[in-house]
Amino acid sequence: MPPALVFGPVPSRRLGRSIGINNIPPKICSYACVYCQVGPTMDRATEVQGFYEPQRVADEVAAHVTRVRDRGEDIDYLTFVPDGEPTLDAGLDATIRLLRPLGVPIAIITNGSTLWRADVRETLDGVDWVSVKVDAAIEETWRRVNRPAPELDFAVVLDGIQRFAAAFNGDLVSETMLVAGMNDGAESIRAVGSFLHEAGFTRSYLSIPTRPTPFAAITTPDEETVNRAFHELAEYVPQVEYLVGYEGDEFASSGDPREDLLSVIAVHPMRSSAVHELLDRTGAGWTIVEDLIADGSLIETSYRSDTFYVRRFSHVRGPSPDPD
Repeated sequence: MPPALVFGPVPSRRLGRSIGINNIPPKICSYACVYCQVGPTMDRATEVQGFYEPQRVADEVAAHVTRVRDRGEDIDYLTFVPDGEPTLDAGLDATIRLLRPLGVPIAIITNGSTLWRADVRETLDGVDWVSVKVDAAIEETWRRVNRPAPELDFAVVLDGIQRFAAAFNGDLVSETMLVAGMNDGAESIRAVGSFLHEAGFTRSYLSIPTRPTPFAAITTPDEETVNRAFHELAEYVPQVEYLVGYEGDEFASSGDPREDLLSVIAVHPMRSSAVHELLDRTGAGWTIVEDLIADGSLIETSYRSDTFYVRRFSHVRGPSPDPD
């Protein structure tokens, strides 16, 4: 069966209820990331080329949107999140223009490797929300984690991301996937933070592998390492959040202090003082925290002499990858 061109809506903390658009056949990408949940890259491509006719994609999206709306469901975004790198699609600009009459904001999740091209930057100027992958700002780490196509030049890729960030008028975020022992060290995180700061990013997401990866040796950093990475990145980027597979309900009060606490901590670690304040507002006691630690939902850790509470990531991870 060929992959579906349209799917969803799926819940997303970043994008609400999003309909996914799969405009790239599997697995055509400029990277072969060690953690990719789609699987090994079969064709590391860097040339923009045609895949599906823009009218076909737009027609399938329009039909799907109609079905979803007929069921009374909301749609917040149409998101290009395919089985490869979406900006390798020569028909992307035409598809975006054909989708505009649907009246739904458009998002794209890209690895940023083609943003050195002026035509790609111009195409993405026509969307509302863009996420750019920045897993590394040190070339050796970039090659180890992202395993780019050989013809890609690291300095050119970073320059393209900076050029796009400087000109883009929509919502722009970055995403960094942390892989244990590869890019989760202090030097790597600070290099990423410095680059994002210089490029003008104001929101960044930290991710960890939560689904099977192409390589069995790929592991998730522990909670203390991710907590440290969070705070180090926050020294450079004003708003940093976790993106670890738990959607939660952000900061909305559910009336249940336990769920409120878990929802906030799923987004970012909380200082002990902030946890006390949240529980005081709801009239709840510290036994909630003790119970969550006891059942494995939270762990207590520290950073620069402060005590923090973080989600235990094993609760949000998917199945382990099969051995190679």
